[in-house]
Amino acid sequence: MTDSGRNDSLGNNSASDARSVRLNGLDTLRALAVTLVVLHHYTLFVSNDDHTFGWVGRIGWAGVDLFFALSGYLIGNQIFKAMSTGAGLSLKAFYARRLLRTLPNYLVVLALYFLWPAWGEHAPLAPLWRYLSFTQNLGLKPGTAFSHSWSLAIEEQFYLLLPALALLGAALRLRIGAAWLVVACVVLGGMALRAQLWFGYVDAHKYGIYFYYKLIYYSSLCRLDELVAGVALALVKNRHPAMWTSLTAHGNRALAAGLAVTGLTFWLLLDDRYGLISTVFGYPLLALGFGLLILAALSQRSLLRDLRVPGAGRLAIWSYAIYLTHRGACAVAAGPLQELGYGPQTKLAIALLLAISVLSGWILYRLVETPFMALRARYVPSNLAQSMFNPLPRHR
Repeated sequence: MTDSGRNDSLGNNSASDARSVRLNGLDTLRALAVTLVVLHHYTLFVSNDDHTFGWVGRIGWAGVDLFFALSGYLIGNQIFKAMSTGAGLSLKAFYARRLLRTLPNYLVVLALYFLWPAWGEHAPLAPLWRYLSFTQNLGLKPGTAFSHSWSLAIEEQFYLLLPALALLGAALRLRIGAAWLVVACVVLGGMALRAQLWFGYVDAHKYGIYFYYKLIYYSSLCRLDELVAGVALALVKNRHPAMWTSLTAHGNRALAAGLAVTGLTFWLLLDDRYGLISTVFGYPLLALGFGLLILAALSQRSLLRDLRVPGAGRLAIWSYAIYLTHRGACAVAAGPLQELGYGPQTKLAIALLLAISVLSGWILYRLVETPFMALRARYVPSNLAQSMFNPLPRHR
């Protein structure tokens, strides 16, 4: 969720390349993802009512999975495209760009949680080192403050490992089949691990749902399905161009298939989210559905690619900041509204709190994210090996 829906440029040293063209379809999906998450968290932590937004609020947690699939594709594509150039991929440049993208916003919000108890809903925090090392998701106890940062921890772990593994495979001259074998092993291994944990800790256990979240939902090894689906798309695009051309020639078919798979999966997960079938097969099905939607967003003559949803582009740009701030902002603002007689289930409070969620993200984006992204564009303009601290020339 920490990468925007911009196109796949490598960030070459020209002003036109630096201003990358946005893809409407990816913007729409990213805006949908952050909307789902905000509505779901509103029902969980603000209104405490699953019926506030109907089934959309109940299934909104899947917005994180859509973020994962988008990140898997966008980051995987950057890595594989850079590796295919003569310059090659620079790990230093890649990590520098990732840190400049993710850390400033994250550290500012983390400080709010530790310095302002009301921002964290007066809930207990994990040790600071867990947040700073992005390991807070490992064995995370439900009810911990800033608990939604579990997904950021998984993404940071993914950003750390994927480029190193890709370069290692290239150094060992492994064939592309080895990459596909890894993808298959990750998916099948995740299914097997979730099944084992479900039988051992969730099935017929008095506190089964607690262990479901702690050991399965927040777990790195159990939640790689959608990230791997995005990486698989990037592999096809960069290593199987003929197949990619064939697939992207039928964008509306991919869109129809993606909507069908996603809709059926939502229906399955709404009825029994914590059951064995949902736990084992639900995440791979979400990965398939979201992967097809991303494929449709990248395909020629696709409704999803061509449709421009008003406001989606802005929400996509602000999505990372909104994700970080929305819970804390609602926690602070809900109390005064309640005292004025507008409870969190009233229409006015819902409208105001959702607007505050977006506003808080926009403020973080403008004051923190924007200047650091400008620094990144100037000093680390791409992931290519020669780009590390090679600033863009000044134009006079």
